[in-house]
Amino acid sequence: MRPIALAVVAMLALAVLTVTAMSQSQTGDTAYEKKSYNYAEWAKGRFSEVVTVRNAGKIIYLGGVGAEDENTAQGGIIRHHGDFGAQCRYAWDKIKRLLAKHGATVDNIDKVVTYMTDVRDFAEAGKCQTEAFGSAIQPAGTVVVVSALVWPGMLLEVDVTASAPK
Repeated sequence: MRPIALAVVAMLALAVLTVTAMSQSQTGDTAYEKKSYNYAEWAKGRFSEVVTVRNAGKIIYLGGVGAEDENTAQGGIIRHHGDFGAQCRYAWDKIKRLLAKHGATVDNIDKVVTYMTDVRDFAEAGKCQTEAFGSAIQPAGTVVVVSALVWPGMLLEVDVTASAPK
């Protein structure tokens, strides 16, 4: 008799947990929510120090977007040789188009990692990214200066992580 009583109690406990979980999901606790935070005064308006995302329906990873010509089957054809600003604007235009294919915009970007070959282009990279975001809140971000990127003539590459409600 005792094993049957334990089984009944276990089933009742499972039923209570299931009903509680279902009632929480109906009260909006599962809504997509993204928040940006800045704790240092100098970072405000430049980038978010912390971005939290709750209940993302979709995470979007864009890997290493640069000034590669996307209209050719041959890899490594770089547009705007020697012009960092033009390569940066082209990369951000491509990022926007890739996000749009997945129902997202720059507002959905949570984190950006920019790889660049010359630290002297840092200010131009910031200006370019700020223009790309327009009035959207800047995400968390990192800039890394490297000795070279995979394709000759490539001056920057941008990794993007975004999230969307569905």
